Amino acid sequence: MSEESRKHYRSRRRRLGVLVGGVVAALAGGLMMALPQQAAAELPSGTQFYKDPDSQVARWTAAHQGDHRQPLISQVIGERPQGIWFANYTPSTVTQDVRAVTGPAAAAGQVPVLVAYQMPNRDCGGASSGGAPSHQAYGEWIDRFAAGLGNDPVVVILEPDALALISCLDSQELASRYASMSRAGAAIRSANPSAKVYFDAGHSSWNSPAVQADRLRSAGVTQNGDGIYSNASNFRATPDEVAFTKAVLAELGTPGLGAVIDTSRNGRGPTADSEWCDPSGRGVGLPPTADTGDPDIDAFLWIKPPGEVDGCAGPAGQFNADIAYELAQNAQEPGSGTTGGGTAGGSSGGTTGGSSEGTTDGGSTGGTTAGGATTGGTTGGSGDGCSATYAVVNEWSSGFSGEVRIACDGASLNGWNVDWEFTGGQQLDQAWNATCTQSGSQVSCRSADWNAVVADGSSVTIGFNATSTGSNPAPARVNLS
Repeated sequence: MSEESRKHYRSRRRRLGVLVGGVVAALAGGLMMALPQQAAAELPSGTQFYKDPDSQVARWTAAHQGDHRQPLISQVIGERPQGIWFANYTPSTVTQDVRAVTGPAAAAGQVPVLVAYQMPNRDCGGASSGGAPSHQAYGEWIDRFAAGLGNDPVVVILEPDALALISCLDSQELASRYASMSRAGAAIRSANPSAKVYFDAGHSSWNSPAVQADRLRSAGVTQNGDGIYSNASNFRATPDEVAFTKAVLAELGTPGLGAVIDTSRNGRGPTADSEWCDPSGRGVGLPPTADTGDPDIDAFLWIKPPGEVDGCAGPAGQFNADIAYELAQNAQEPGSGTTGGGTAGGSSGGTTGGSSEGTTDGGSTGGTTAGGATTGGTTGGSGDGCSATYAVVNEWSSGFSGEVRIACDGASLNGWNVDWEFTGGQQLDQAWNATCTQSGSQVSCRSADWNAVVADGSSVTIGFNATSTGSNPAPARVNLS
């Protein structure tokens, strides 16, 4: 599940839809020439999405009961439904593999979110390269995939990147991809009329709505899809994605099509440089829900399972507890982790796109960092054993991102405050995981309700962005009380 394909800049892409449109129609035959079908109504607002009991995060939390990270990861990530990826090419077992999900989901009265990820030459040879060996093999695989869907409601996220990332394809290869996408949508909806199939729209900082709509139309979304999805495995802020998907839908002009948005890691928006591969300092976004408050937006989903890496911090798709813990610490809505929860309305999600979000250490993540000046803090009234450490983790010409890590070893905290003095004229811009204010050069931060308790052997990280001019000296002292 690489995000090589989800970089915010793709200057080498070219619009190929017009060039190959006639070839696509010939290859797709009746599928592409069929009259458009009316898409099904949006997902019911009370839809409960399915939480896979055998997910990687579920297995990790079950096996690490004593790990200090386990409670937060379990609560914020493990208890929320996520996309179930079918990314390994196993045609002989895919039907039973799909049934192993759709059967229990139907019995529970819940809707699973399945990600079909077998397009030939997927990811254009990036960290998630692979897929079916040919388009004929892909057609056979998708038929077997569809055979396991049953008759109950199911959401299918069809081939992330397949339409946004086409830079490696010549005109004939692109025509074959479009035809395979159209045929796949038709096969899924024919096998299960209750299925809702969403096609790849990239994200708001990739292709323009007009370009993406042209590709979606060539791939048959207006005939064989129920809508589009955006931000899969990326970090773009929810309001940006709502506006973008609405613009794509307007370009398509087909009544009944809707959109779903991946909010699994966009709670703090993208990094300042829009790093795509395991960037530090991110947080989970709005919990999965069909209660979006917007008739064009069918659902906010966690298509990318939080904690499964992009290919820089380890093999693509591998679960990394350090990254999961950081995502949970920085959660937009820490909450109780109940399924189907979340805030209604697309306007409530995340920060504005492209904002200069900060980074934190996050274990072995592959995001870039800079700076790194640190000073040890001191314990206050809570006694020895807890400390606060300041770090500059990313810098640019006019500002920087920093963090303060509060850790306890031999003691604990129940409510905390940290303060420090900027000595280089720095000005606090925004902060997360704490309530922070600045008066003159003095910065003070107090705990949030959900992270006030720091148990013995555990830690809490708060992050911030600040402006600076010239030098950026670290504080001489960070006080913890």
